[in-house]
Amino acid sequence: MDYLRDIFEKALKSRIFKAREKLLPDYVPGFLPHRDSEIRRVASILAPSLRGEKPSNMFIYGLTGTGKTAVVRYVLSRLESSSRESGGRVKSIYVNVRYRDTPYRVLADIGEAVGVSVPFTGLSTGEIFSRIIRRVSDSATIYIIVLDEIDFLVKKRGDDILYKLTRVNSELRSSKIALIGITNSVDLIDSLDPRVKSSLGEVELIFPPYNAEQLRDILESRALEAFNEGVLDSDVIPLCAALAAREHGDARRALDLLRVAGEISERSGDSKVTRDHVLRARDEIERDRVVDVIRTLPLHGKLVLASIIIVTGGGRTYATTGEVYESYKSLTRRLGLETVTMRRVSGIIAELDMLGVISGRVVSRGRYGKTRVIEVTADPQALVKALSEDIALEEIIEDIRREAFGKRSSM
Repeated sequence: MDYLRDIFEKALKSRIFKAREKLLPDYVPGFLPHRDSEIRRVASILAPSLRGEKPSNMFIYGLTGTGKTAVVRYVLSRLESSSRESGGRVKSIYVNVRYRDTPYRVLADIGEAVGVSVPFTGLSTGEIFSRIIRRVSDSATIYIIVLDEIDFLVKKRGDDILYKLTRVNSELRSSKIALIGITNSVDLIDSLDPRVKSSLGEVELIFPPYNAEQLRDILESRALEAFNEGVLDSDVIPLCAALAAREHGDARRALDLLRVAGEISERSGDSKVTRDHVLRARDEIERDRVVDVIRTLPLHGKLVLASIIIVTGGGRTYATTGEVYESYKSLTRRLGLETVTMRRVSGIIAELDMLGVISGRVVSRGRYGKTRVIEVTADPQALVKALSEDIALEEIIEDIRREAFGKRSSM
């Protein structure tokens, strides 16, 4: 097993990385390029908490990788430091709802953050909520609860927990609770109960995507912290920035590309990170992301995605919702399945858009009205390969390949 010792020794003395963790999504740097205005805005909204006043609730929108979470966590970290220095009592609680997508787990995380012991199962959400109130009611503390990727909870479980949290201050004595909701879905707040919408959306902020130049600045800043000096070829950061800029200015995507390129270089025993490592990283990330996304889709979501791939095959760059629906109905007939409505298929298309495997935008066609133009943004071959993992699609997967790619290869 000497080769294992070699592998581990190389990991301990990396020629590539100085601090790999500085490129991970959950790392909050001390400097956030091109987000000064957003930092100032969030800080000004939360600042009254230093005086013992409840700040306004916030709803923050923006595409994936636009710095929403990093800005909020950065400001809250500085806010808590200022509170300690001034003798105040401000505490932030962060919950990523994507991984805690039931009301029970969300409340359990909040409870544990304030010192309430919650069993993995066995209590009602009402009981957990009551325990939290009893614990915090007289603590004279301003609690700021961040619910990140809140859309995952609302779409699966509804907004009842949000209603309770936005009304909780009427049950507290000396403490106050403020909420910050973060989402990638710009239309989520419109789907909420009007009472929740008015309370949670007291202040709404929209984070714009980064352009390629801004992404380059972000990568250069992180690279100084993460990599050993001189290991990055000159075209590595510009290429990572350009590739990520194509996908809605996603800084997380850019950082992932840079990190995985470094990991590939390290595993290969190379002394530098090159353009080739970035291109290999892109393929690796795309493959892993596609598989993870598609595994979470219900069967009809997979069939709608397969229909989009089929319609956009043969050299076509886009499909309309009507074309996708006709192809979807054909697939359900072949499988002997019940067909869902056009409205539900439109909803699935919107969900696929949010997940980043397709892009759907509404365009005007003059007197013919409006239509949604759907494009595949992920690698179609990787999508079909991921779909083939579902045994329910086994009997039609070769037909999907032939219909999607056979037309293209015959041109």
